[in-house]
Amino acid sequence: MRSSSAERVLGLLREPPAEPDVAAGYLDLLGPSGRPSPSPVQSVMESAFLPQIYERVWRPVGFNLAKGWPIGPDTATEHAMTRDWLGLSQPGDAARPPAAVLDVACGPGNVTRALAEGVGPDGLVTGLDASETMLARAVADTPVPGPGDADVCYVRGDAVDLPFEDASFDAVCCFGAMYLFDDPWAALDGMARVLRRGGRLTILTSRRPIPLRTARIGGELIRRATGYTVFGDREVTRALADRGFTGIRQHRYPLMQVVGGRR
Repeated sequence: MRSSSAERVLGLLREPPAEPDVAAGYLDLLGPSGRPSPSPVQSVMESAFLPQIYERVWRPVGFNLAKGWPIGPDTATEHAMTRDWLGLSQPGDAARPPAAVLDVACGPGNVTRALAEGVGPDGLVTGLDASETMLARAVADTPVPGPGDADVCYVRGDAVDLPFEDASFDAVCCFGAMYLFDDPWAALDGMARVLRRGGRLTILTSRRPIPLRTARIGGELIRRATGYTVFGDREVTRALADRGFTGIRQHRYPLMQVVGGRR
């Protein structure tokens, strides 16, 4: 992590550490015992093996199938749509906004890097995750930004209790993780809190395609057994509206959905 990037992200924290730990290439705010035991699904996400195959196998295969491959969007199309929904530019555009962007539960940084391609040289893109193995992969796979690139940094922290000051970011995204949180609505509260007025939020999460009571019961049993939450078509959009978001839009796929709005 470049010293300038570390200084910038430290300036966004509610309680900056007196002695920041950046020895692993990311800012570690959790330490060796900073979070409770993960759920079964979270344990898989934090394994040493999954980060090695996440970007090349796990995400392209699993996510694309859930989005209805070959009809649904591929990863490149998804990234382009995300940049658009967040008010960023596309790679190669002459004018890229100097935005501050947060990628919640960033995993190995694949979305973080895609967002950085749409941000100008004075921008800052921050990926936050609790998994040391995922962040180690993110750091290894993220090149040092050039003179015309945005700063990219990673933070090890709690996605449900974001460590940042209110109104710190112009855009926030959370892709493929909200269904893993113990309290997804508390996590959504945090994402709304750190967004600046007029800022944009985009979420890719699970979808329950059958709006039946039996399907809801089955989804609750899955959540209790594994820690994986399956959201109905109106749950996330309603939650954004309840938190004051406007211009809410949604793309529904067979087993996933993308939801976005403006603060």
